[in-house]
Amino acid sequence: MWFNGLLDLSVMQLVLVTLGMTHITIVSVTLYLHRHSAHNSLDLHPALKHFFRFWLWLTTAQNTKEWTAIHRKHHAKCETEEDPHSPVVLGIRKVLFEGAELYAESATAETLERYGQRTPEDWVERKVYSRYRMLGITLMAVINLALFGVHGIWIWAVQMMWIPVWAAGVVNGIGHWMGYRNYECADNARNISPLGLLIGGEELHNNHHTYPNSSKLSRRWFEVDIGWGYIRLFQLFGLAKPKGFRPIAHHVPGKIDVDVETVQAIANNRFDIMRQYRKRVMEPVLRQQKALMDDEIRPRYRKLKHLLSREVTLIQPKEKETLETVLERNAVLRQIYEKSHELQALWRQRGLKPQDKLNALMEWCREAEASGIRYLEEFAEHLRAYSLRPAG
Repeated sequence: MWFNGLLDLSVMQLVLVTLGMTHITIVSVTLYLHRHSAHNSLDLHPALKHFFRFWLWLTTAQNTKEWTAIHRKHHAKCETEEDPHSPVVLGIRKVLFEGAELYAESATAETLERYGQRTPEDWVERKVYSRYRMLGITLMAVINLALFGVHGIWIWAVQMMWIPVWAAGVVNGIGHWMGYRNYECADNARNISPLGLLIGGEELHNNHHTYPNSSKLSRRWFEVDIGWGYIRLFQLFGLAKPKGFRPIAHHVPGKIDVDVETVQAIANNRFDIMRQYRKRVMEPVLRQQKALMDDEIRPRYRKLKHLLSREVTLIQPKEKETLETVLERNAVLRQIYEKSHELQALWRQRGLKPQDKLNALMEWCREAEASGIRYLEEFAEHLRAYSLRPAG
């Protein structure tokens, strides 16, 4: 019948087609807008880049320069008053339900000028995509009506809400509100789920904020980044070239001499180093000390496990008071806590010369090995074995 459109599909077929088209939109956002344009972590073939641009024009009316600039500003000003969409600052409800509006408000001339560099300015961008932004989604509506008949109305509606809900709302909102953290980066970014399937891998938001220039968002063995799968597929056909996905840090079993390359490797891999410190030192020492805690402190054990490795700038005043109370009563916990901050000072202190950093790391290892804390001694031995990955 004419009202079923040219394809005359069943309800199940319509649902599958809709999911397929929205998935292409997600892939376009994560590969083209995010990894390629905003972070330059991925090179794409011109034909593939233009397909993604064209598809986003049809399905989102999204402008490459605007999206790129707002996202770069988000990273530069994360969790501050200048962050375009921080739930920490604005509240989770506002970001979750008004994510698209926040994007529109943030697209100021100043933001585009400062953060929108190296984005397309060719003829088709100037004369078509930017000039007639609403024409694309209007054309998509016409195509849907022609192919799917009256069902094209709800299919088009789903397409229009897909990115505002999943990207602007869920990733920017929930991704900075709840989930798990592999790394203690300086903002509240969290991994929503270890299975990055629905949002193209963007679910792994803590991983991304920790390593924003990596084209691969998964970091642990159980994490899945479907966007990375597409990158590898396109790479087979010469359509994509990933960058920055392999850490330069290289662990050399048996290496015992600390050198400048050790310092460089540790600094480059600092977030993973601190994750290892948490697993290899803080958690086992805390388990040992639990039995020695008095009745007042023991109920705070689970909270303490979190606070010992928490990024300092994210600790709330009441949490800081709890932490200080415990550390005052337990010299061993204070020692491993202070050693963690001494280690972080290697890359946080500005202006240190390479030789100064080397001397500081050597002294850190010597003190750790003389601490009498077995886990700290073993970690110092572990650090000594780091070097830079061999070329090629």
